[in-house]
Amino acid sequence: AKLGTRREIKNLNSFKFMQQAIDYEIRWQIEEIEDGRAIQQATVLFDPDTGETRAMRTKEDAADYRYFPDPDLPPLAIAQEWVERVRGEMPELPRAMAERYVTTHGLSAYDAAQLTQSVALAQYFDAAVAAGAAPKLASNWITGEIARRLNAQEIAIGEAPVDAAQLAKLVMRISDGTISNAAARQVFDALWTGEATDVDAVIEAKGLKQMSDSGALEAIIDGVLATNEKNIAEYRAGKDKAFNALVGQVMKASQGKANPAQVNALLKSKLG
Repeated sequence: AKLGTRREIKNLNSFKFMQQAIDYEIRWQIEEIEDGRAIQQATVLFDPDTGETRAMRTKEDAADYRYFPDPDLPPLAIAQEWVERVRGEMPELPRAMAERYVTTHGLSAYDAAQLTQSVALAQYFDAAVAAGAAPKLASNWITGEIARRLNAQEIAIGEAPVDAAQLAKLVMRISDGTISNAAARQVFDALWTGEATDVDAVIEAKGLKQMSDSGALEAIIDGVLATNEKNIAEYRAGKDKAFNALVGQVMKASQGKANPAQVNALLKSKLG
């Protein structure tokens, strides 16, 4: 829509008066136009006592503003080629980076904003993803456990004992089902404290691998079901808590090494 006639409001010394002056001008200009009168270009003052504006002086056109070129400032011509070269040399800006994280990696706008709070943090995330980490899982670790420890120790991401490659490997072992989230925290703690430097070595040394033998897991589940008739009856009666209790019993019997998703699937299959 075409803009209307310009009117300048001078000498406003608070946001409150600014709002009142604008509101008054809106109402006044609407009334003037509806009554068939033209709005005259002018400079006006706001009276806080009456809540109204009043004209100081009128300005017919731009010449009244006394615009004139400064003789000490010669015309500046910037070549488009130079503009494009500078643009190409600029680093990726936070907003563009956050948008990339949302569109390319499927992160939420909130997570993307957290990761782009500093160049170093964004570079850490990018390096972890480039090394094979699932973006969402890497984001969760960086904005969760890593951020918590950085804050507790008052250090920056560049000083983190766990580098991006180590985090990537840890995340990959969660993604491929080698370890559970609970076991991953044990591995991460060993890396952070300097107890070890290799993810797989920690997993082996601490015996943290999830059970991959479905036959062995089924045997554990059968044993749990054989001694938990009450929970089975309650589950079949519609009590979901009873199912969770059975899952807990299986995890306990497997010393936490069973894959929870696999446990859920097998239990539901056996319970019908």
